[in-house]
Amino acid sequence: MVWPAGQPGSCRFVTISLPMDLVPTPEQLGAAAANVFDRVMRGGLADLRPLPTAIVDEGPQRTVRRFLPPADGPAAAAAAGREAAPPILLVPPLAAPASCFDLRRGCSVAEHLLASGRRPYVVDYGPIAYGDRNLGLEHWVDEVIPRAIEAVSADTGGSDVQLVGWCLGGIMSLLVAAGDALPIRSVAVIASPFDVTEVPMVAPLRPLVNLAGGGIGTLAYKLLGGAPAPLVKRMYRLAGFDKYVMKPFVLATNLDDRDFLAQIEAVDAFMASMLAYPGRTFGQIYHRFLRCNDLADGRIRLGGRTLDLAAVRVPVLSIAGEGDGIAPKAAVHHVAELLPSAPQVRIASAPGGHLGVLTGRAARRTTWRLLDDFLTATAQTDEQRRARRHLRAVA
Repeated sequence: MVWPAGQPGSCRFVTISLPMDLVPTPEQLGAAAANVFDRVMRGGLADLRPLPTAIVDEGPQRTVRRFLPPADGPAAAAAAGREAAPPILLVPPLAAPASCFDLRRGCSVAEHLLASGRRPYVVDYGPIAYGDRNLGLEHWVDEVIPRAIEAVSADTGGSDVQLVGWCLGGIMSLLVAAGDALPIRSVAVIASPFDVTEVPMVAPLRPLVNLAGGGIGTLAYKLLGGAPAPLVKRMYRLAGFDKYVMKPFVLATNLDDRDFLAQIEAVDAFMASMLAYPGRTFGQIYHRFLRCNDLADGRIRLGGRTLDLAAVRVPVLSIAGEGDGIAPKAAVHHVAELLPSAPQVRIASAPGGHLGVLTGRAARRTTWRLLDDFLTATAQTDEQRRARRHLRAVA
């Protein structure tokens, strides 16, 4: 592009070079027009149909669902043609819907696990009401998640269960593994922070949080009965403020990328369905995690007993998002120092922010592969591995 320069009347020109990708091709323009038409006139680009499920257990704040492969999809063929693997229980955090593991068709953790011949389940906590304000973290760690593990084990003939937790769901999964004896084979945690001093967005807030011994915040969440869903949604947006501000520009420059637009649409739908935190649980997170950083030493007191991650005796995988502002790598990888009794601890990083590292477009070739390798490596107990080696030797 050329642009006149210099004094009025001057014939001198300055040449400005534009990147080729800023000048759309006819193909890009056509794709962009089709995407805009489908978004406006046909209701959207993302396939947000949830995978079919069957309920296997229900209780207070607990619905355990088994994911079912579509009757004519590749997941059905993979599941039918592979030796049964240990069941997997997907554990979401509080205040986030269980759809984090089934974001959209083509970018769903549960769909991927089904397609690889595994048996995924999910525990769904359901909506949180004002009447649930007295529930604390111990309700989920001592009751909800253990009962879900037992239900999955019973539904698969007594199998050990592989846990996969995201964010607080990963923290709660490890606390459960550190508690009473349960049929747990392994635990994978994704974007789960264990040292909040390593979270940049928290550091400047801690002096404010500690005002009057935390009393100001305590009064606020008690008056509200917890953290209502609109507040939770805004907190997540605050963590990705730069992405939120740049979103209109990013959308405008990617109108021809259908998969990208579908992912944005799915994330927007997920964010719109955020849930509330019960008052007592939010208070524990506020005081124990944010103010006192209790988990940094691996120990926390819940429900009249102290849980210590040093008691975890199953293999553990921890994956951090390279662009995660809520749970940066240093905060997530700190867990490796807290698991001296685990027979194996794998630490890894993958592209993506807090949700993206779990179920972003790049997660399909990074996080999910790391998870596949870990689930395969820990699928058998030591006794089963010895038995298989013996059979091969005899043969």
